[in-house]
Amino acid sequence: MEATERLVQTWMASGRDEEINEIVSDISNDEATLIGVVKALGDYLTSEDAEILGKVELLSLVVARVPQNKLNLQAVRVLTAFFTGKLDDSATVKPALSGITTLASLTTFGAPEVQIVVEGIFNHVKMKALVQDVRFKVLSIIDSFMALHREVLKSMNKTFLDGYIALADGEKDPRNLMVAFAITRVILIEFDTSTHTESLFNICFCYFPITFRPPPNDKYGISAEDLKTSLRQCLNATPTFGTMAIPVFLEKLTAGSRATKKDTLQTLASCLPVYGSALGRAFARKLWNSLKLEIFQPVDVQAEEEALRTVQVLVKTIYAEEEAALESNDDIQGLARDACEECIQILKEPEKTQARAATKVLCAFLSTTPSVSRYTISQAVPHFIELFHNPDETSARAATLTLLSELVDSTKGYSSCKTGETAETAEPALSPFKDELVGVYTVGLQATSLRSPALAGLEALCSIYNLLTDEELGFVVHKVNDIIEGSPEEFEDASDELLALLTKISDYSPRHVSEQTLPLLFASLPDRPPGRDAHSEREKCWQTLSALRKLCVQQTLFESLVIRLTAKFDLLCIPSDTTDDLEPSQAYAHMLLKTLLQTLTSKVLAKHADVAKYIDTVVPRILNVFVASAFFEREETVFSDPRLISTAAGIITLVVQSLPTQRQQSYAVVLSNAILTGEVTAIAKGFQKFSSSQGLQIFGASSQRRQRDLLPLFSASVIALHKDVTLSLGEEGKFLDAVLKWIIEVADNDLQRNAALHMVAAIVNRRAESLSSFLSQLLESYWETEISNPSSTTDRRKLAIKTWTWISKALLVRKHPQAITFAEKLYDVFGDQDIGWTASKALGEIVSHDPVLTKANHANVKILYAQRYVDTVLPKIATFAKESIPPEQTSWLVALSAVIKSSPKTTYTQNFAMLIPLLLRGLDLPDADIRSNVIDTFLAAAEGETPESSIISEHSVTLANLMLKNSKVDEMPSMKVRISALRYLTVLPTIVRYDVLHPSKTVVLRELAKVLDDPIRAVRREAVDAR
Repeated sequence: MEATERLVQTWMASGRDEEINEIVSDISNDEATLIGVVKALGDYLTSEDAEILGKVELLSLVVARVPQNKLNLQAVRVLTAFFTGKLDDSATVKPALSGITTLASLTTFGAPEVQIVVEGIFNHVKMKALVQDVRFKVLSIIDSFMALHREVLKSMNKTFLDGYIALADGEKDPRNLMVAFAITRVILIEFDTSTHTESLFNICFCYFPITFRPPPNDKYGISAEDLKTSLRQCLNATPTFGTMAIPVFLEKLTAGSRATKKDTLQTLASCLPVYGSALGRAFARKLWNSLKLEIFQPVDVQAEEEALRTVQVLVKTIYAEEEAALESNDDIQGLARDACEECIQILKEPEKTQARAATKVLCAFLSTTPSVSRYTISQAVPHFIELFHNPDETSARAATLTLLSELVDSTKGYSSCKTGETAETAEPALSPFKDELVGVYTVGLQATSLRSPALAGLEALCSIYNLLTDEELGFVVHKVNDIIEGSPEEFEDASDELLALLTKISDYSPRHVSEQTLPLLFASLPDRPPGRDAHSEREKCWQTLSALRKLCVQQTLFESLVIRLTAKFDLLCIPSDTTDDLEPSQAYAHMLLKTLLQTLTSKVLAKHADVAKYIDTVVPRILNVFVASAFFEREETVFSDPRLISTAAGIITLVVQSLPTQRQQSYAVVLSNAILTGEVTAIAKGFQKFSSSQGLQIFGASSQRRQRDLLPLFSASVIALHKDVTLSLGEEGKFLDAVLKWIIEVADNDLQRNAALHMVAAIVNRRAESLSSFLSQLLESYWETEISNPSSTTDRRKLAIKTWTWISKALLVRKHPQAITFAEKLYDVFGDQDIGWTASKALGEIVSHDPVLTKANHANVKILYAQRYVDTVLPKIATFAKESIPPEQTSWLVALSAVIKSSPKTTYTQNFAMLIPLLLRGLDLPDADIRSNVIDTFLAAAEGETPESSIISEHSVTLANLMLKNSKVDEMPSMKVRISALRYLTVLPTIVRYDVLHPSKTVVLRELAKVLDDPIRAVRREAVDAR
């Protein structure tokens, strides 16, 4: 007891936390009791001195920290009474509330204590006299009672409601309002509020609409939308608000701002279903009159969309309950009939601007109830059809078809099922009119001016489940084919809509497209390529292939595409006796392969399962053609074009990456054999014949260039393998050593080198754990021999750096521990005049995105690898760029621009202000690519910037002068740099305050006038925009 008294007295004098902890520890160890603490307080309990504040705070701190098992029922009751008694004093209310908050969470805190606290708060707490955090504590206590002791509060009904309404009235702080709105919603839903409806309405609707704007960098994170949502949940909590709320909503719609209108419409839409159908019918005409103003005369698109959605909700609310009784169109009365008739009247002049709005209303009705939807269709569709056939309205046919197509398209998104029907068994609502609709649209196909809306309408019809029969779909395809067979110009003008329609039909019935349309398109493709001067024939070929690319994504159609295009591709292997000009054949072959690649890409993105099966057809056929061509006597062939090889490699990658792991493993076995021994007959099968004894020697020292050029076709498979798939290449380290040597000593073009580098990077990325000795050898001997060795040729050293870059990249994306070691090794040669810049640029290439090491290709890619890399290398680069001296300093600046250009913006944003002076130096470097990188970095950093928070304001004048310098043709020959500089000049006034830039305005405008004489049109256009 003496120890407790001493601790209490010490705390009263010092207020230190140590004494509180000791008291709590003593109580926990049964060396003291709460009663003992109360006794130790002694005279403090009855003192009227200001020290009473300390006494209450001490007790609340002890209660908050003491174990719950030390607070029995008697102690809770005594403490509750004590803390409640201190609520009437502004000096003690805060610690008293803290004590009550702790007690309220205890299981021993029961109904009597709840009533004592609630009555004490209502009787003694003066909310308007308290600061925000104290009011928050009060509301939080009520909120906890609402969650844990709701029945007690319900039993206090009138007393509680009167007290709470007085308590919450006038609250303005957003943090407190979030709690108050949550409490109010529960009250409105679960309490008997019949005698307090108006009072609750007043404390809710006094906040509507919310106009709160959070301060900049608000640490509490409460947005205006949070408050709107919470208030909305109060306003739609009870139907008793309806008669008072609707007039308020109508008033806000009439006189409110754009934000107010949007909030009002959203709130109204959420409230109407709760307020009920009777209220909806009573206010239907007034609501419609206000809502149609927002639709027919919208202030913005958002308001129009919200008004249409609110109309939908209103109609659903009115008619949903009596849906079963509405069996015929004559049963539809009231708002739906009146509004529909009003819209039909407007649609008698479809070319007028309000006709579009009227159609939107009718489309909105289609998403309400089945009965209203059927009625709307029965009124609108016949009207449009009659209008289209009316000879007096010929000039309005285009507008009529456009509006009709919009209406038909909207029918896809609603259910017209009657009671007991499902979507599969119900008759489509457009069934009674489908013959007339098909007739109208097919007539529209014959006129160029009507073709676009007619095609849109037919596509909508074909999208409606179970509407058109298979024969009718075939008829539509036949009519579309008439356009394809007609004038090429007409086909080109409507090609997108035509192909969209045929694609939609192929989803339901690909047979018609396959049997009718594809033969037409394939027939227009020649077996032999158009001549070099046959521009129109080439254009027609590309137009046809473009159509096939869009159309043949569906499984059956793609299979036909593969068969026909690979057959034509094979025919190009037959040498022509009439000409030695290979360009036409190469261009045509590239068109064919590009079409396959683009279509396959669409299928892979759509996750089509049939892509994998083409490992047995497409891939062997392609490999067969290229391998056979490598053994032709003629040195240059159609298939020696690097563009063809790269495109074919892309196709192989897409197919292999789609294979399951098990199938990839079996393919990897024959692939490995082909790479090591040149035995390709197992993977290159087709019509082109070559002797099995003719091995494909790619990595041989005496291999032919044509055979080495085929490496991308094999590398394409390697880069797409799962990490669990193993290649049978013998000892991997030795194989990779041989490839690295081949890259430097044998490969003679970028096609070969890049393919080899991609293969090495893919293997290192997936097998790094088993390649530790190989990686160590690179760091120890390869670096010294091939990169830092000054006696080696410059070209050889640059090739070695490129190899080093790809291996570093392979390690970095998987966050290998040695990745940073490899990257930072490049620092050592920054001072080398021969390769310093190459090494500097490589530092950025390491972190740049590439199409090889990706998750789509099953590479081992870890999240935030770029962040880790930039966080490590950027500070070092910035430091050395400041401290080093030329020429090494230039290399550091090059590295800085390269890393920033290649990295995501989020990785360097925090350090950007520090980097600006260094980047400005980069704009004086002679290399155009570096200048372009720097300007692109400034452009990327400008996104999302505002004049108030711009970090480049102090450098804005310098930036403007440097951009002017880089925009002049006599100063900067590179068109790319000049365009980028002008674009930044265009952006600069939007991110820097006017008063900062205004002194430079005259000079900038004068210098930009000179750029208007630039010889390149694109540069002149940017200069005009900048001025």
